[in-house]
Amino acid sequence: MLTILSIIFFIFGLIIGSFLNVVIFRYNTHRSFGGRSGCLTCQKKLSWYELVPVFSFLFLKGRCKGCQTRISIQYPIVEFITGVVFMLLFLKFQNIFFLDTFGFTITYAYYALIFSLLLVIAVYDLKHKIIPDTLALVIGILSFLGLFFFVNFNFYPHFPSLLEFSSGLLIALPFALMWFFSKGRWMGLGDAKLAISFGWLLGLSSALSGLVLAFWSGAIVGLLLMAFSRNHGMKSEIPFAPFLVLGVILTFLFGWQFFPLIF
Repeated sequence: MLTILSIIFFIFGLIIGSFLNVVIFRYNTHRSFGGRSGCLTCQKKLSWYELVPVFSFLFLKGRCKGCQTRISIQYPIVEFITGVVFMLLFLKFQNIFFLDTFGFTITYAYYALIFSLLLVIAVYDLKHKIIPDTLALVIGILSFLGLFFFVNFNFYPHFPSLLEFSSGLLIALPFALMWFFSKGRWMGLGDAKLAISFGWLLGLSSALSGLVLAFWSGAIVGLLLMAFSRNHGMKSEIPFAPFLVLGVILTFLFGWQFFPLIF
């Protein structure tokens, strides 16, 4: 039963991931997120069998059926990652699923929405080296509201403590200071805006653990790029939002804690 449900939520994530790709490609282009998708090169409208997440890319061998232009590898990667995240979210909340259907629905929908937006931000920043203010604001609002409805990631309406209120600002402060003193050379202001939501979303201890993972992964990738890519050097600009999102997702899903004494 658990395996079947996990597969169902994985497939659900694949479908959502397909829509996230549309959002990523059309955001700030004045194009609607609705309507049928088409090839960006020949403008051919895609048939249903060309829109099956991941499998269409494999079936078409990564090329448009009409003009044979290469299809961005982003499509299957985002779809697959979203599928995995949605499946792991279900596994994290599986106990609630079997005991409290309403609580599970609220909890799952909330965190699925949060992580979907984070994935959009991560890929958008990777492509354009900018974090959209609107998306960061939406996640910030959702995370702040979550303070009143979730305790230890479970649906439980309550009034948050002062530490919970201030956790967002405490997490964002180092990013804001790095942006201010470096005049944007070390860190973008968008990273500080995004970091606010992490403190509210995860709590101070888990958010700090997520930041540690983000900086570790960012440092490793940066060193590898400098070692094996001629296009990257010490002054190369590397988007940091993907590493922040990675750190947050891993910390949330697997409960990794590097600062267990911080409440």
